[in-house]
Amino acid sequence: MKFSLVICTFMRPKPLLDLLESVRLQTLYPDEILIVDASRNDETQKMLAENIFQNLKYFKVPDEHRGLTRQRNFGISKAAANSDVICFLDDDTVLKKDYFEQLISTYGSFPEALGVGGYIIEDVVWENVGERYQPANNEFYFDGWKRPDASRFVMRKRFGLASDAAPGFSPAFSHGRSISFLPPSGKIYEVEQLMGGVSSFRKSVFERFSFSEYFEGYGLYEDADFTLRLAKTGKLYINTNAKLHHYHDFSGRPNKYSYGKMVVRNGWYVWRIKNPKPEISAKFKWHAITLLLTAVRFINIATTSKRMEALTEAFGRTAGWLGLFIKKPLKS
Repeated sequence: MKFSLVICTFMRPKPLLDLLESVRLQTLYPDEILIVDASRNDETQKMLAENIFQNLKYFKVPDEHRGLTRQRNFGISKAAANSDVICFLDDDTVLKKDYFEQLISTYGSFPEALGVGGYIIEDVVWENVGERYQPANNEFYFDGWKRPDASRFVMRKRFGLASDAAPGFSPAFSHGRSISFLPPSGKIYEVEQLMGGVSSFRKSVFERFSFSEYFEGYGLYEDADFTLRLAKTGKLYINTNAKLHHYHDFSGRPNKYSYGKMVVRNGWYVWRIKNPKPEISAKFKWHAITLLLTAVRFINIATTSKRMEALTEAFGRTAGWLGLFIKKPLKS
């Protein structure tokens, strides 16, 4: 299969170079690499002029194409007509050598797949404990594997607000577990959500679907919106053998107040994409979890060293939640 790689970037020349160096070492190399650069300076362009990569095409986009979803749609429009698959990677990821080989082979194993995602290696200790294991309240268990559970999920269990869906699936009240809660089992799992920065899709998908430009700038949850819409028409998968690191470079990210507002407002938008008319119980749980997670950030002011970040994000989440009663996000 021929495949194109689209990398959207903004003010991150060094992380981008690290990613491209890992692409250079791949056992299966992209037929084309499209760099869609929204940077306010020329540092990324200079870096690429000094480091030559095979099949690379560079695009510096003007203001009307800046922002993650706009850049992705721009990259899609520039992809080769004979590409079968378009892959997306965040500019602060680094790939294992067989990432593309594992990812692309999934389409051969599952011909019905509309999209396939990669698997981010995290600093989390997973343990294979078998099928009969009964997890403790502070543990997460799935498919014979367990890991320590985050405090926010432990609190949700105590209040009866735990997700009733498998990782990668969104419950009726949203606030599910992301694909990062799939274990490193080496298996391929069906999901309905992919992380946009480690994803791929059949090129034919983009004849009907595009990334929503409701998500401006940083574009938080734009991937959930796109894949939830797509999953209504076909199947999506995660290949846990397609491994990479995500280093979460903080350059180019919004301030914590804006991020907090995005978490709530964009989260509400994505919830209603899948559940446009939720039941009363689902509405209650969505708001209850939103307020609980906001309270956790307020508590973090006293429990973490990054007190100002916790404070500003908590205020952003509060403003985002209150704003829902004044003006709800509109579908684009």
